[in-house]
Amino acid sequence: MRVDIISIFPQMFEPVLGEGMLRIAREKGALDLHVHDLRDWTHDVHRTVDDTPYGGGAGMLLKVDVLVEAIEAVAGMDALTPYVVFLTPAGRTFSQGIAGDYAQRERLLLVCGRYEGFDERAFVWADELLSVGDFVLTGGELPAMCVIDAVARLLPGVLGHVDSAVEESFSNGLLEYPQYTRPAEFRGCEVPEVLRSGDHAAVARWRAQQAGELTRRRRPDLLE
Repeated sequence: MRVDIISIFPQMFEPVLGEGMLRIAREKGALDLHVHDLRDWTHDVHRTVDDTPYGGGAGMLLKVDVLVEAIEAVAGMDALTPYVVFLTPAGRTFSQGIAGDYAQRERLLLVCGRYEGFDERAFVWADELLSVGDFVLTGGELPAMCVIDAVARLLPGVLGHVDSAVEESFSNGLLEYPQYTRPAEFRGCEVPEVLRSGDHAAVARWRAQQAGELTRRRRPDLLE
């Protein structure tokens, strides 16, 4: 998968996307990542990407002409047509299901908002508006990293175990079942006997039951 990012702070990405599983995904060729500086498409010596909103109001808006020229230029850098996603609090809320949908695509283009957001006219060039939650950040860079991390780990060959992405939280609408590792006993707390029994059918039943109970206790909203 090719992922392009447009941001006014391109240097933010490598410290995160160059580590851990994302680094491995890139080394394996599963994730082809390209970060672009929005200021490369500005029209003045000051490399201005923002301006005051018509009608007044607090803050600044990203300029539509600069944004659109950047999107069109980046989209044309590869034969694959990108699915263009604007990171904005006004978008639909990101989820594991959306991550799975994105993982099926060949190319994403993530556009990071800043300041007070986007000129409304820029949204014509978006295939989707996406938010990572009902809160406001200083920009779309951190949400873009969240999206890339969630999507990249679903790409074939990235995770070490084929079932890792299937059995985890949200994949089936429930939280993941409790898990344990050695030692079998720690300060009076023991690993459930069923997990040490070697009875795979019993383990499967226990995990399904525990996933339901854990979801009811911690995230009842998921059951609604």
